[in-house]
Amino acid sequence: MVMSFRVSDLQMLLGFVGRSKSGLKHELVTRALQLVQFDCSPEVFKKIKEIYETRYAKHSDPGQPQQQHRPPDTLSIHSSYDRGSTVARTSLSTPNIDYPALYGKYLNGLGRLPLKPVKPEVRLVKLPFYNILDELLKPTELVLQNNDKLQESPCVFALTPRQVELIRNSRDLQPGVKSVQVVLRICYTDTSCPQEDQYPPNIAVKVNHSYCSVPGYYPSNKPGVEPKRPCRPINLTHLMYLSSATNRITVTWGNYGKSYSVGLFLVRQMTSAELLQRLKTIGIKHPELCKALVKEKLRLDPESEIATTGVRVSLICPLVKMRLSVPCRAETCAHLQCFDAVFYLQMNEKKPTWMCPVCDKPATYDQLMIDGLLSKILTECEDADEIEYLVDGSWCPIRAEKERSCSPQCPILVLGSSDVNGLLPAPNTNGENGKATADVVDLTLDSSSSEEEEEEEEEDDEEDDGPKSKRRCSYDKSLASAC
Repeated sequence: MVMSFRVSDLQMLLGFVGRSKSGLKHELVTRALQLVQFDCSPEVFKKIKEIYETRYAKHSDPGQPQQQHRPPDTLSIHSSYDRGSTVARTSLSTPNIDYPALYGKYLNGLGRLPLKPVKPEVRLVKLPFYNILDELLKPTELVLQNNDKLQESPCVFALTPRQVELIRNSRDLQPGVKSVQVVLRICYTDTSCPQEDQYPPNIAVKVNHSYCSVPGYYPSNKPGVEPKRPCRPINLTHLMYLSSATNRITVTWGNYGKSYSVGLFLVRQMTSAELLQRLKTIGIKHPELCKALVKEKLRLDPESEIATTGVRVSLICPLVKMRLSVPCRAETCAHLQCFDAVFYLQMNEKKPTWMCPVCDKPATYDQLMIDGLLSKILTECEDADEIEYLVDGSWCPIRAEKERSCSPQCPILVLGSSDVNGLLPAPNTNGENGKATADVVDLTLDSSSSEEEEEEEEEDDEEDDGPKSKRRCSYDKSLASAC
């Protein structure tokens, strides 16, 4: 019914619900369709039916009973509009009615249908930090307009009053950035599995009259490795009209043989603290279940020749080398070692990889679980950094042994009659020529004493044979070396 309305009928309908009545016909139709899709109350439906019947009653024959006129295939149009599939032109009673791609529901031009059908089966992976509130545009394939290397694909759409209110009333993540956002996501046109965000080459996004910033490339420190680009949802909110006015988005992309699809979503961006709180609410695994997992891990395998009596688990996070506060691991991981959920979520908030730091396998947010048994152990065992799980599911702490001194216990040589720092007493007995004699012979001193005797003999020979050589600086041997 709405698609067959004239401009005056559309203005009457939009004025009835308090929406803007200004603009071209395709803009009025866009607002009316948004109204039918999102905010169609019984009063609005009654008004649409009343306008439709009034309009067709003027063209009906007064001698015949008035019948309710219904354009053919109206139901199929509305259902196709909701599914986002290709809509064929329908011959209505009013001639020359054009459907410019359902007035902005499709990309690649306003006045013609897309060359290829929309593929709603293209799915995007779920992003933990983006909670989808509304789907403004289903994943739609970017269709080539010509053979040029640079292609442009425009679309127009309008936000509903409810969506505008959600954006305006949302909190600020940081100055100028709202938590409720309109984001653009781009991926490969592949229907085999959910697709990750992937930007086409030479991408540029223009919102209304301004270009939107797109994340740049990460610099690569390794030689021969190309820099990577973080493909994230592109926030368009700060450049949009937060009113009933229509917004025009133009995607410029490079045509190099690959097919891409784009989608528009109204999302609420989450923080790592919010995801941690949600994980603590729904993601804790009971200690008894964790204990049963330990028993299963250490259960004797009859085919194995080596019996495992225990397994060690560190209480230090492998990410930041600090003691665990919220021990966490993925349910798909085969190891018992945990990492800290706080730092894991913070790292993925800045650079999402979602890879387990222990086994380097995928560990998405939906697969994370908090180890209830290890959480209990952390509160009971505060003086150890490592524990050992036993076969019966019990555990015992492994405390580090006291550090032993690395310096060997060497005998001390008394070099002179005077004390060294007042710690070593000089011997009291005197031998011949007033030389001190030692009561105990230390065998370790043989080599050094023999060397001293040889040096003395060489000095005597030099005195007899030739002129005296320069003497070395004498020093008190009783002094301890600084090094």
